[in-house]
Amino acid sequence: MKQSWWARLVQLGLFSAWTCAWLVQGCGPGPGYGIRSRTRKLTPMHYKQFFPNFSENNLGASGRAEGKITRNSERFNELVCNYNPDIVFKDEENTNADRFMTKRCKDCLNRLAIAVMNQWPGVHLRVTEAWDEDGHHPPGSLHYEGRAVDITTDDRETEKYGLLAQLAVEAGFDWVHYESKYHIHCSVKADHSVAVEKGGCFPGWARVTVAGGGQKTLSSLVPGDRVMALSATGQVVFSPVLLFLHRDQETWSTFLSLETDDGHRLSLTPHHLVFLDPHCRVDSSKYQPQFASRARTRDCVLIHRAEGEIRPSRISSVSAEESAGVFAPLTDDGTLFVDGVLASSYALVEDHRLAHWAFGPLRLISSVNRLLWGEMRTEQQTPDRETARNKAPLRHSTLAANTSAQVSNSRREHLSGPLRVGLKEKLPLQGAGSPVHWYARLLYGIGSVVLDCDAFHP
Repeated sequence: MKQSWWARLVQLGLFSAWTCAWLVQGCGPGPGYGIRSRTRKLTPMHYKQFFPNFSENNLGASGRAEGKITRNSERFNELVCNYNPDIVFKDEENTNADRFMTKRCKDCLNRLAIAVMNQWPGVHLRVTEAWDEDGHHPPGSLHYEGRAVDITTDDRETEKYGLLAQLAVEAGFDWVHYESKYHIHCSVKADHSVAVEKGGCFPGWARVTVAGGGQKTLSSLVPGDRVMALSATGQVVFSPVLLFLHRDQETWSTFLSLETDDGHRLSLTPHHLVFLDPHCRVDSSKYQPQFASRARTRDCVLIHRAEGEIRPSRISSVSAEESAGVFAPLTDDGTLFVDGVLASSYALVEDHRLAHWAFGPLRLISSVNRLLWGEMRTEQQTPDRETARNKAPLRHSTLAANTSAQVSNSRREHLSGPLRVGLKEKLPLQGAGSPVHWYARLLYGIGSVVLDCDAFHP
């Protein structure tokens, strides 16, 4: 009887912990579970206020300047022209310079234009300055890169500018400054920046080996699947997939392709971590997690052989390729074999141990969920740390596989009424929801403040 009472007490405690974890999971961007989406009252920004409360070039805001773009430079092709009829462009130079901007800046500006029309019917957004090719701004200005705009409303009623600044924040600009009584300054991160919703990823057609010896493409993988990984003790295990740090089947991205002497090929984004060793040692503990962009020919990676053993394989070539779909599964062990090559689940910061520690709360939440409710998937029950020595041979594939896996919808940002209505009615842009897990974005925001800039991928 006494033992039964203690068992009930433990069960109640675990249930309370799971309830708290469930509520915490609902505290990411967008309304929490069970909470109806509500229109949030907008508070106008004050004169000289900026958001977020960092300098513009901080990684937590728009990031560092990358150099001036001229019409003759190669980077000029990165700029796009904004012909949105709902935006008034001042263009006092008559060169269309104010219409040139980065794609991210254009997307944010278009969302803001909708919000302005919803907030003040009959009023349009006005751009007074965007890309600057004439040197009218201080050195290092993001205007020279098409990453900054100065805006007003076309009726030029200055009493609206505080609310206009807040609408710009809601529209997704990475830094907004009520800079002048006559305009609002907004800027964005670089399109290729790792901070722009681009966690390190693998392409959707890349394959992993799951418990039972079969293979799955990353685009068809779901939380609860057990994939081949390497534990902290150097054992090959089948580690459960807890969640996806980044999952977007539509986005095109640039991947580095690392090909080895024995025909293995690993494709991943440059800022993802892969285990490398220039000396090709057999001991897996000698391999250091490094950004994929640091990989060089003659470096060695770790591969899994059909016989169940781990051995080094030398990189014979490093190339870049474009592919659709970006997927970053987080496993319980923080590693996984992708197309037979060992890689980390983490990216952006070149410290695998720190990243694994930082994601500890998510692993704890998942462990409690499994303890209370059993396995996340029941189609195949295998132990958490089942070794993979006697499994079927690894069937390596370097061909892109077309899949029609259903991608779960990301939670929508908790947007204000004018912006949310506009997005539904005119521009169903993906920016309203994020394909990057909220916890990963939270950690990046914290890291941007407490870590040195050099800790992040350049």
